[in-house]
Amino acid sequence: MLRTAAPPSPYPHSSLPRAADPDRRRTSASVVLRSVLEHGPVARSTIARLTGLSPASVTDHCARLTRRGLIRESAVPRRSGGVGRPHVPVDLDATRLVVGGVHVAVPYTTVALLDLRGRVLAERRLPHGTTEPSRVLARAADGLTALLDRLSDSRTPDSRTPDARTPDARTPDARTPASRTPDARVPGPRVLGVGFAAGGWVDREAGAVVEHPLLGWREVAVRDALAARTGLPVHVDGHARALVNAERLFGRARGSGSVLHLFVGNVVDSAFATHDEVHHGPRSQAGSIAHLPLAGGTEPCACGRSGCLQAELSERTLCRRAYEAGVPGIRGADGADPMRLVEAAAAGRPAAVRLLLERARMVGRAVSLLADVLNPERVVVTEMGVVHREDCLAALLAEVGGQRAATVAPTSFPESVLAVAGGSVALDVLYRDPLGASPERN
Repeated sequence: MLRTAAPPSPYPHSSLPRAADPDRRRTSASVVLRSVLEHGPVARSTIARLTGLSPASVTDHCARLTRRGLIRESAVPRRSGGVGRPHVPVDLDATRLVVGGVHVAVPYTTVALLDLRGRVLAERRLPHGTTEPSRVLARAADGLTALLDRLSDSRTPDSRTPDARTPDARTPDARTPASRTPDARVPGPRVLGVGFAAGGWVDREAGAVVEHPLLGWREVAVRDALAARTGLPVHVDGHARALVNAERLFGRARGSGSVLHLFVGNVVDSAFATHDEVHHGPRSQAGSIAHLPLAGGTEPCACGRSGCLQAELSERTLCRRAYEAGVPGIRGADGADPMRLVEAAAAGRPAAVRLLLERARMVGRAVSLLADVLNPERVVVTEMGVVHREDCLAALLAEVGGQRAATVAPTSFPESVLAVAGGSVALDVLYRDPLGASPERN
């Protein structure tokens, strides 16, 4: 269970070491665990061949990772090509360890529990009664505790049938556990840590939301607040950067040399990763694109100009335009559920379809603008219409055009993108430094 005692000593920052890093053990452990994630179940000899580490080193690291509950031997040995003892492959251990995820959006907070493969085991949305930071974070910590209790109660050693995801779009604060697998259904999961993600300016090193104008947050010490409530290590980052890491670890961008992610919600921001490193910049301010000018944009912005990226593409603007166009179920900009617009488009409402397609084209222009500067191998877009409608994806790709359109794809996590964003902040730390992020068990 999540503890309510005072937090432990400050959690060490974990970044992926370079080849020259003196802590070779940490580097090698990360390489081994990533190999198991990518190829498991996999024989130790195969890991040695894939990574260039010696068989003895791989065996030692596998033993350490097993003691920490991160990997385990697979139940079915694999025969080698000839005579002799069969290879016993290792795989991630999805039975004992989870991470918590917290994502704070403008209308609600998403809390979730994820396994080591980034799969959402349980998820809940908590609509904001107030956006006062201490109350939002306290409620998030309590929500994680409730999820863990529910997950522990629902797991039985002899269960074999995964539960189906059954979210109710009308009651987003009561989502049920999702995407469980048979080998994950045992009692007593242990939480390794908590990842927090949000839009706006989020300083990873300080563990703080520096500025989130739509929430009214400024210099909010998120890491300290959540650690005090949970007694767990807490890791903090912006949601666009968190989703780049999720795509690299668990999604379509695995193996890509460079990845650009564009997040289009109420907040519009981006992230760029190259050679397994997400660019943060001084005080983690990289990716702030709210005021980039968008060709064809007309929406007035609080900065005094018109056509700024966030003002033009935000869900608030979309909902206001849908309300003005008479789309049923839309109540205006404040408090509106943009998924109502997707539902209206699915029901054949021409105004809803038109608005979603117009937004997708504008997102395509934003993609072209950023891709021209960064020239990434792969572009991932998280945007409501593009995720849920093929015509919106086609409109975006047509706007990008040329060979670059083949590099663009929607998010790999369409049903749980915010839950994955929060949890991936903690999972990225784990895969970069598994020996530090998972204390050895006796």
